[in-house]
Amino acid sequence: MDNNTQTVFTTRSFGLQDTEALAAAIAAASSAGMVIGLDGDLGAGKTAFSQCYARHLGVEGIVNSPTFTIIKEYEGRLPLYHMDVYRISLQEADELGLEEYFYGQGVCLVEWSRIIADLMPPRHLHIELKTAGPDEREITVTGIGEPYGEVCRMLIQKWGKEI
Repeated sequence: MDNNTQTVFTTRSFGLQDTEALAAAIAAASSAGMVIGLDGDLGAGKTAFSQCYARHLGVEGIVNSPTFTIIKEYEGRLPLYHMDVYRISLQEADELGLEEYFYGQGVCLVEWSRIIADLMPPRHLHIELKTAGPDEREITVTGIGEPYGEVCRMLIQKWGKEI
């Protein structure tokens, strides 16, 4: 498969336990150098997903959105670089040297990744969260290239949904 091949999985979360199950499955399939973009409206669940993901990656302690610090680093099974690029421009993001994180030995979790779409690696996992009700979310996971397509195929096999 080439870098542009996309594999898409979609599901509905009816509460935090569903989001937790999805985050756990993705964390279990994560390896060094993975980049995950998270997008959705304010309150859609990006930080909640990040917290669940971090917990299942073995991060201990509190994980919150790095809104003002932009990048927070955590130790788990793999190093986790949690980024929130909501308040910075593409140029500012470029000046931060994000490529060092993207191509490093940890996992990058980037909230508001569309803001820096031009800087994101061509191959990555993208997660879109959309509010569908007070506790309901539609979650679309897109694997762009490998190994991200394999993550989506694993989710499809586990839950049997693909769009």
